Amino acid sequence: MDIMKVAATEKPSLSSPSALASTIKFIQIPKCETFLQPTLEQTRQTHALMVKTHFNETKFSPSAQFNFLITSYTKNSQPHSALDIYTYLRRMDYEVDNFMVPAVLKACSFVSNTQLGKEIHGFAVKNGLTEDVFVCNALIHMYSECDSVVSARLLFDNMYERDAVSWSTMIRCYVRSKLYMEALEMIRKMQILQVRPSEVAMISVITLFADLMDVEMGKAVHAYVTRNLEKMSVQLTTAFIHMYAKSGNLASARLLFNGLNQKTVVSWTAMITGYIHCKKLEEGMKLFARMIEERIKPNEITLLCLVVECGFVGALELGKQLHVYILRNGICLSLALATALVDMYGKCGEIRNARAVFDSVKDTDVMIWSAMIAAYAQTHCIDQAFDLFVKMRENGLRPNQVTMTTMLSLCAETGALDMGKWVHTVIDRQAVEMDMILKTALLEMYAKCGDIDGAWKLFREVKDRDIGMWNTMMAGLGMHGCGKEALELFSEMEREGARPNDITFIGLLNACSHAGLVEEGKLIFEKMVHAFALVPKIEHYGCMVDLLGRAGLLDEAYGIIKSLPIRANSIIWSALLAACKLHHNTELGEMAARQLVYLEPQNCGYNVSISNIYAVANRWNDVAEVRKAMKNKGMRKEPGLSCIEVNGYVHEFIMGDKAHPEIEKINDMVSEMGNKLKEAGYMADTSAVLRNIDEEEKEMALNYHSEKLAIAFGLISTAPGTPIQIVKNLRVCKDCHTATKLLSKIYQRVIIVRDRKRFHHFRDGTCSCGDYW
Repeated sequence: MDIMKVAATEKPSLSSPSALASTIKFIQIPKCETFLQPTLEQTRQTHALMVKTHFNETKFSPSAQFNFLITSYTKNSQPHSALDIYTYLRRMDYEVDNFMVPAVLKACSFVSNTQLGKEIHGFAVKNGLTEDVFVCNALIHMYSECDSVVSARLLFDNMYERDAVSWSTMIRCYVRSKLYMEALEMIRKMQILQVRPSEVAMISVITLFADLMDVEMGKAVHAYVTRNLEKMSVQLTTAFIHMYAKSGNLASARLLFNGLNQKTVVSWTAMITGYIHCKKLEEGMKLFARMIEERIKPNEITLLCLVVECGFVGALELGKQLHVYILRNGICLSLALATALVDMYGKCGEIRNARAVFDSVKDTDVMIWSAMIAAYAQTHCIDQAFDLFVKMRENGLRPNQVTMTTMLSLCAETGALDMGKWVHTVIDRQAVEMDMILKTALLEMYAKCGDIDGAWKLFREVKDRDIGMWNTMMAGLGMHGCGKEALELFSEMEREGARPNDITFIGLLNACSHAGLVEEGKLIFEKMVHAFALVPKIEHYGCMVDLLGRAGLLDEAYGIIKSLPIRANSIIWSALLAACKLHHNTELGEMAARQLVYLEPQNCGYNVSISNIYAVANRWNDVAEVRKAMKNKGMRKEPGLSCIEVNGYVHEFIMGDKAHPEIEKINDMVSEMGNKLKEAGYMADTSAVLRNIDEEEKEMALNYHSEKLAIAFGLISTAPGTPIQIVKNLRVCKDCHTATKLLSKIYQRVIIVRDRKRFHHFRDGTCSCGDYW
């Protein structure tokens, strides 16, 4: 925008310098006057009149007038106009002072224009403006909003002078980037230097502890505020309500809420959201009804927060009630609110309602398209998700990081490597900005789709790795049975100074478990506790039970459970049950199954596992009793499902499938595979069939397991020598594992199978797991 063209495009209603002076009195406000923010239309009219009068016919200086325009455009959500004015001033070599720079930086923050922000930073340094604490605070805020935490901290450390706002802004920067430990360190330094925190800083600190759900630290801050302030403001009290509610301490949150004399809509929102967050849905809805009765009209932010929280906890009925309230009260369904509803319905599995809301929006943006694509992905509607993604691009909408992360996660879940590679190509062609989340999602897609070499190549190309990327790569290596490589990568990570977290050690212990590295796993556990002072969580103990159990050390695994400092949960007992099933320990398996049925009575998987243990021991009467009990409770065993991607489409198979359009050709190939297997000396392992039927029927059942149907389809649908990749929702059975090894040699194919726990790379009659899975 050329600032001098405004006069030609705008028709100002203010026709004289006196009218102009009256309008732009907002620039210098006498103490007795109340500040009134001009609307966008008023700002444009004033701008046009300033241009018409050449900025020199009022008592205000041109500098003050330009500051007014930049600030007003920014506050009216027109940051680009504000930045255009700044660009014009620089081009005309106009003097930019320390009052204007913070206003321009705020506009940069709105549009995340890091490049211009850095240029302004350079200009400020060159002209000595960085000696002004207000300018430095504005720069820190700009870097924070543009996700440049390192630049913000570097500036903070080199400031000539810091005030409470400087500390507050830096803490908020860390909290915003979820760098909680760094934020805590800043708080500690503030205390050491005896910097009295402002209310804004205190709210940032409280928000930090809310995000960490650290109610004890939150209570300490609450005590500090109570001691040092005569009276807490509504904003500060509301922050504490949010912190207590998010941490699950609803009693303390409600006590503060009830004590407020003047409850704002934000206070009501914090309390109601807290009830939903803690799944106290009835109480939340009652409080919402009371809010309406007291004539506190919920604004868009209130409804947005409540709908989003319903999506997080899966509160479908409450979400529907909020949707009905919006419709009945004629509340304008903004794009943000519509996006939240689509997201909520998607997370609750209500794909039709999600699509209905999506279709009702005329002026869509990339976020609502991304939410709808994510809704399809969450409900496993793979084709619909990809079709919508293609349609989105056809409509001229450029995908962002959120869209691409969703697409990559969908590819990772289904094992669709070709689709994943295509998405990677789109990212490159569309020049989608690759933040660390997207890079990690891309790496995870390659690892989970069986291309561990592709994942490794991408990992090596990334230089600014965070702990999430290290963890993803180690977990990927573990899934592929590369336990030693995962341990080597951990050593490299230590050398580079990256500090591991609890997730790091879960990945490492799983890697050791899948590779049978028992002693190495024990050493890793000891290192986590003693070298890094991390308190083991239930997941770490579950990994140790799994590690020992897989290796057949059932007594040692059970010994860990008996000596646990915390009560064993389903993670622990299910690891032991799986080991008992693997090593045919009926007695210990029964005991583990009883614990699991007590903890999760509606989970049919545990009943199925103990039924399988009985079946292997030929205790058919016990099998019948377990299955009868499951039937009476309305439980159904999860069917085996195998997926294979061919020519960009994912095909699904279940045992004995007859629905596929090419089922006749598939069955012919299954017969051919059976004949060639017998010629190679294969004998069916009927112990994998856990039903009381004769041997011939058992062999027939084995022939039509879902992964064998998927392999048969892969053989008839792809060129000779092409790798076949399959994803199965359950653990590969022993018979299919043996048969697939032979099939890889017979047909000279690499066959990659991802089951519920890990990858199996079958090649030339062998498997990468070394028959240890």
